[in-house]
Amino acid sequence: MAKATDTVTVIKKYANRRLYNTGTSTYVTLENLAAMVKRNEEFVVQDAKTGEDITHSVLTQIIFEQENKGGQNLMPIAFLRQLIRFYGDQMQMVIPSYLEQSMSALAREQENWRDQMKDSVGQSPMQLMEAQVRRNTELFRQAMTMFNPFMAGAMPRTEGGRGTESAGGSPDDLAAMRQQIDAMQRRLEEMDKRKPG
Repeated sequence: MAKATDTVTVIKKYANRRLYNTGTSTYVTLENLAAMVKRNEEFVVQDAKTGEDITHSVLTQIIFEQENKGGQNLMPIAFLRQLIRFYGDQMQMVIPSYLEQSMSALAREQENWRDQMKDSVGQSPMQLMEAQVRRNTELFRQAMTMFNPFMAGAMPRTEGGRGTESAGGSPDDLAAMRQQIDAMQRRLEEMDKRKPG
């Protein structure tokens, strides 16, 4: 992962929707801003007339455009539906920090994955993938424990905290994990239906 820059660039958004990078004194596009994000370049977007910080809405617009590009969908429909359900819900307060922590954990795992690929002499891609799935499942189980210890019990324990799952893993383990995740999703949907309207 690239090292984040220390300086924060100000991007001005004008009424005609044009974006102006004050750091380079050039007009930029949403694609240019997406590239800046990928390079870990910090920036804020301000309304040129009012000075209001509109970074959140511009980043959301970048995601919307990326999702509309063919074959680049990162957000499954089930996730989007669940996210919409959280708006106005009591859980809305904790969702931003939960998602932020989850994405940080995923970024760390991505770095670990890259390191493992370098050190993976003699291991098949399938073995590496199974190890990654076990780690991700454990991370997800730990995150669920934060919000609902009863739901966390539906997830298998892995690695150091494993229960019935063996350290080696197998296609059967992966199928069992999928079934448990499906069962947990059904429980979440049932709980959502039982909530008073």
